[in-house]
Formats: sequence, C-alpha cells, structure tokens
Amino acid sequence: MSVRAAKAAELETCLDIRMKVFVEEQGVPIEEERDAYDDAALHVIGEVDGVPMGTARVVFLVETAKIGRVCVMKEARGTGLGREMMQFLLEQIVTRPEISRAYLTSQMDAVPFYEQLGFEAFGGIVMDAGIEHREMELLLE
Repeated sequence: MSVRAAKAAELETCLDIRMKVFVEEQGVPIEEERDAYDDAALHVIGEVDGVPMGTARVVFLVETAKIGRVCVMKEARGTGLGREMMQFLLEQIVTRPEISRAYLTSQMDAVPFYEQLGFEAFGGIVMDAGIEHREMELLLE
C-alpha cells in the first residue's frame, strides 16, 4: 500500500474512483459530486499493489484545511488504506502554520473512523447529496 499526492495529470484517476464509489455505489447525483474545489485542492491517491484504489482531497482555506471526497474502492476497504490516506493528508496539513484546524463532514457510518484519528463531531446532522453527515473537526496545535 502507498499514498502520494496526485499529479495534475492524475486528477481524472481520482475522479474515476470517486465516480465509482459516490455516484455508482452510493447514488450521489453526478452534478453534486464534482465542484469548484476540485481545481484548487491537493488530491491524494492511495494504491494497493500499484493500482489506484482510493482518493481524498484537501482544500486550504484561511485557517482551515477542508478535507473531503475521502473514498476507497469496495475491494480495498478494511485494508487500512483509508487511514493511510488520512494520515498522509494530516501530515500535509500540519506543515502549514496558518492552518489551525482540519474540518470535514463524515457520512454517519464513518464517524467512528474519523474519531479514531482524533476528529470530534459537532453540531447536528447535515444532509449532503441526500446522505446524512456529521461535521467534524481536529484542532491543530
């Protein structure tokens, strides 16, 4: 398993993974899956045996790193790839002294996953693409 920053030419690979997981598997409307953040984000690719099987992105805002579109292909779930991708993103985030928190919205069934990484849920349930999510944050020192 390996995780690395995606090169600009690999954005389509990231989008393909997201299409399979979010649109085809979870039924997210295609017009809601892509957004303006894609062009500004740092995307990562997680590979298993050299094959891209996961992706995530982070957008650096004023004091917040907004993590999103974290997904792993069905056949690679449970391998630890999602955790490795998140740890890679967090390592990138802490190199920026202006960033004081990491923020994300988690699908309800993934809340425990993010809690294990130190994120804390706040607020109520929010709907995103017809799926219940919780806002979560990790305050950085």
